[in-house]
Amino acid sequence: MRAFKNFVNGEHVEAADGRTSPVVNPATGAQYATAPVSGAADIDVAMRAAAKAFETWKESPPSERPLALFRIADAVEARAHELIDLEVENCGKPAHLVASEEIPRWSTRSAASPRRHGTSKARAPASTCAA
Repeated sequence: MRAFKNFVNGEHVEAADGRTSPVVNPATGAQYATAPVSGAADIDVAMRAAAKAFETWKESPPSERPLALFRIADAVEARAHELIDLEVENCGKPAHLVASEEIPRWSTRSAASPRRHGTSKARAPASTCAA
């Protein structure tokens, strides 16, 4: 059985207190993995790491920021079949719907393009955020 971990500061880590939750395929009802149950301590560590990374990111030239997003899009596209399989297992959605509805949303090509925003003006990043 797979054991998912948090990804913080370039490393896969368990929740600070070690708690996990079962991950169940809703189409089959079968548990296929565990995932960390993150608490305030985990969020604090992740936010500190993100804030530290932001210090470098905010100083990167505007011409380089879209390149980072394009590299992410390249990685999503290169591993699309693997991502589709993971999402099918996670949400029970048919693969053709994941491929047509989810993969395009995961691609960051349109988000990286200044034309998407109707301008080629460089925008400075504002701050770190948590999802």
